[in-house]
Amino acid sequence: MIKNWIGLKTLVRREILRFFVVFSQTLIPPLISSALFIFVFGFSIGRNLRLEVAGVSYLQFLVPGLVMMHLIESPYANTSSSLFMSRWHNMIQELLLSPLSYFEMVLGLLAGGVVRGLLVGTGVYAVSLGFTQFSFYNPWIVLYFFVVVTVIFSCLGLLVGLWAEGFEKLSVWSTFVITPLIYFGGVFHTLDMVPAPLRIVTKLNPIFYLVNGLRYGMIGVSDTNIAFSMILAATLAIFLFLAVETLFRRGYKLRS
Repeated sequence: MIKNWIGLKTLVRREILRFFVVFSQTLIPPLISSALFIFVFGFSIGRNLRLEVAGVSYLQFLVPGLVMMHLIESPYANTSSSLFMSRWHNMIQELLLSPLSYFEMVLGLLAGGVVRGLLVGTGVYAVSLGFTQFSFYNPWIVLYFFVVVTVIFSCLGLLVGLWAEGFEKLSVWSTFVITPLIYFGGVFHTLDMVPAPLRIVTKLNPIFYLVNGLRYGMIGVSDTNIAFSMILAATLAIFLFLAVETLFRRGYKLRS
């Protein structure tokens, strides 16, 4: 399906270099914020109150949630801003005129978000090793969710990058949709900690299943069926990728 490997590699390199040249804004802040979360909530409060959740320390419980939070936010921010700025400065025309198929265009733009997400997610876990250490319960499941989740939110970022007409709209989804879903998706708590009337709402939150899927892979603890979480993640990734490719083929907000 990929015919123009050279063009695809060039686009991927451009997208990766785009966030690397400003690493102090794209890679370092998530590591600092995660270190603060871990220190304040997990290391200080959790240790002094001797909190345990599902048979593990609260600090160990917290780490997978923080990793997932940045696996969601970093790819989304990367692809949404990249595509929006290309449209804003009319540079998208150069991409549309290039000898790349629509599949290759989407794949190349997607790659930047995936790489950034993987780097940040790995970095957050590395930061957590300064506070607690544990062996992954299932490394393959961890790898699965690292890759699939970054694909999901890279695609979502591309959709928002296409939809947004101004800088204020670019942040609407992040502020009013993604961030609330993350915080109510089990990053800091289990399902049992949620009031009974709200548990059904939590179960309708797709991020809840992604968080618990990664948590199961890292520490063997989950509020959900792991097979269902994996299938849901794969389904979302495929659906969103096909949606982005379809919009590119139709030239949605790409051709003036």
